[in-house]
Amino acid sequence: MDNSITLISTVAIAFGVALILGFIAEKLKFPALVGYLVAGIIVSPNLYGFNVDLGLAEQLSELGVMLLMFGVGLNFSLSDLLKVKKLVVPGAVCQMALSAFCAIMMAHLWGWPIGQCVILGMCLSCASTVVVLKALEARSLLEGFDGRVAVGWLVVQDMVTVLMLVLLPPLASLLGGHSATSDLPLWRLIVETVARVAAFIILMLVIGKRVLPWLLWQVAKTGSRELFTLCVLAVAIGIAYGASEIFSVSFALGAFFAGMVMRESQYAHRAAIESLPLRDAFSVIFFVGVGMLFDPSAILEHPFYLLGILFLILIVNPLIAF
Repeated sequence: MDNSITLISTVAIAFGVALILGFIAEKLKFPALVGYLVAGIIVSPNLYGFNVDLGLAEQLSELGVMLLMFGVGLNFSLSDLLKVKKLVVPGAVCQMALSAFCAIMMAHLWGWPIGQCVILGMCLSCASTVVVLKALEARSLLEGFDGRVAVGWLVVQDMVTVLMLVLLPPLASLLGGHSATSDLPLWRLIVETVARVAAFIILMLVIGKRVLPWLLWQVAKTGSRELFTLCVLAVAIGIAYGASEIFSVSFALGAFFAGMVMRESQYAHRAAIESLPLRDAFSVIFFVGVGMLFDPSAILEHPFYLLGILFLILIVNPLIAF
């Protein structure tokens, strides 16, 4: 089928089913995102074989992540995060280490190879930024001290995750896989990764803090609502993409810093309002896309693995964070 039709069918099916199930979830006093996840499961090719493209859904969901994190950044200043740095930096790092250790030990008891144990530990050590932020936003908890702690915790997790993803390929041979990286020593990869992340943050705080508010002001002076909205989207998506390609920073982290820097503009509130509809629409695609990855056969084939992982996520991780 033609790619354009695949894109249209994916969006049409995802939005249509998500609307119905999101409405039902709200009526049943559940968060709407539960309905979106169920919608993704229903339209998944693994279940009823709907004509949806998982690759396209994944890319569209990335846009949702960018816009959501950009919107969150518009509500936070650097000073807000610095106020909680003594709590979130050691807290997030220690939580990730302990959560990963518990997951590795559990997988080891299952008899998994060490490489698979480590991968599972890394996956379960960090929370989904989008899920946490949507849950906090739905309960109006993003503002205030608790919100700053949660956002700061997630930012630290994202930074550590960037480092873990960079270290995975060179460590693949030690974990039982095949290494596909250059012959650079491990210490150099770590230094280069930290340097790239630091360079991006400094660039945003030194140059972006001056250029982005000025750019938004110049576009706002034209009086064109379309240009203003386009400017907001171009900044959010462009910086997120550039951060990923140039500095190897995640889309979420890049978009968050773009929003946090643009907060210095007097038009930050308007930018948040203008981007809200698209932000909400693409975040729906994110949850539907996650649901599409669900394979029902996994429950029947590995029920005890699933229960163990749920125990870690629902019980152990919250206790460690507490």
